[in-house]
Parts: sequence; C-alpha cells; structure tokens
Amino acid sequence: MKKRGILNERISGAIAGLGHMDQMIICDAGFPVPKNTEKIDLALSSGIPSFKDTLKGVLSEMVVEKIVLAAETEKVSPQFYQWLREVFVNQECEVVPHAQLKELSKEVKFVIRTGEFIPYANILLIAASQPEGFKQGFDVEIK
Repeated sequence: MKKRGILNERISGAIAGLGHMDQMIICDAGFPVPKNTEKIDLALSSGIPSFKDTLKGVLSEMVVEKIVLAAETEKVSPQFYQWLREVFVNQECEVVPHAQLKELSKEVKFVIRTGEFIPYANILLIAASQPEGFKQGFDVEIK
C-alpha cells in the first residue's frame, strides 16, 4: 500500500503516465465528458469530493506548466476564479470560452469528475517536465 499521496489507483496511474505537455482536466459534477475520453468519476454527492480537495491531491503528484480556464468562470464564480489565479502564480493561464474548453476536453488524456457544484469549476492542466530546475518554478502546493 502507498504510504502517502494519491491512493486512488486510477488517478495515481494516470498522473504517473503523463509526459511533458500532456493534458488532463479536473471538472465539476456537470461537465460533459466526451464519450471516448477516460473519465475517473469521483462524484459521490453534492460537494463530495470538492474541486479544491481533488486539485490539492493532484498537485501533490503533478507539476503543472500551464492551465486553461473557461472565460465564464471569472464572471459567474469570481471568488473561485480568483482562488485559482492565486494558486497558479507561475503558470501561464489561457482563458477560453467554455465551449472551447469542452472541445479541448476531447484531446486530454483523462478527466477527473468531482462532486463540485460551483459553476464552471473546471480546469485543464498541462503537465510540466520533471527536471528539478524546471520543477521549482511550477511546483504548486495548496495549504
């Protein structure tokens, strides 16, 4: 048994399989995951697990170079959007229409669905490479 980090076998393996520039999404309960995209469904009930807790777990094992958010997030869920911008200080942030984020979801390696009900609580994460010098600028930890 793993001593620490993500215990979920599918998530742990999926993150371990990411290479530089590979993409994955953490989404809310209502995000339309494309049929042919691997979906790791964690949603148990409203808010369980939360987006923030799920992201915290993922970031304990993944180095993120860039994020992509839906433009609607800033307008509809401004506090959530601001929190994300505070978490990802060193990462490039691309903001696209929600319809485009849904299109981009067809190309990701996998999607983790949470029980979150915050509107537009979705993020596309792009993996960084692992050399220590590069990792220092992009490693994120949520307290």
